[in-house]
Amino acid sequence: MANNQKQPTNQTFDDREIMNDILTSQKFITETYNTCANECSSAAMKTELMNILNEEHQIQHEIFGEMSKRGWYQTDNAPQNKVDAVKQKYSPQAGQ
Repeated sequence: MANNQKQPTNQTFDDREIMNDILTSQKFITETYNTCANECSSAAMKTELMNILNEEHQIQHEIFGEMSKRGWYQTDNAPQNKVDAVKQKYSPQAGQ
């Protein structure tokens, strides 16, 4: 009888891959808590879920900050004219 099980490899992940996996996990966690909070019928439960969601967002932000500081997660700054256009579009006066 043939053994079809894969043999473990000695492949290791570097710090960047580990941090990327952690950030991806945090994004999934915040998405899940957000959905639960949106669909919660109990005000007390919603408050608690929102507190947890805030904590998870803080963790996610700290991970992002570490990755960004190390050059592992690059973001481009939006041109000021685009920022101004979005502000104008979504300002309270724009809907009047």
